[in-house]
Amino acid sequence: MTDTSGKPQNTAAFHGQAVASFAVAMAATAIGIFKLNADAWVRAFLGIAVLYLVTSAFTLAKVIRDRQEAAERGAYHPFEKL
Repeated sequence: MTDTSGKPQNTAAFHGQAVASFAVAMAATAIGIFKLNADAWVRAFLGIAVLYLVTSAFTLAKVIRDRQEAAERGAYHPFEKL
């Protein structure tokens, strides 16, 4: 039986590649900051900056996804809660 909903689905391989890529990027960044020849406060600042960047990227991705899903349903009204 085929899926006729029209909604594209990601494969398990694509999901695994995305998770692995994220893990490698975070590990490489953490190692780079840890090995950086700088004071501890500079490394700590960079570590916090990376964590802030990651959380804001996840939030942005969620907002974009929610907006696209609402637009597909025809129910997107950005100022409806005001």
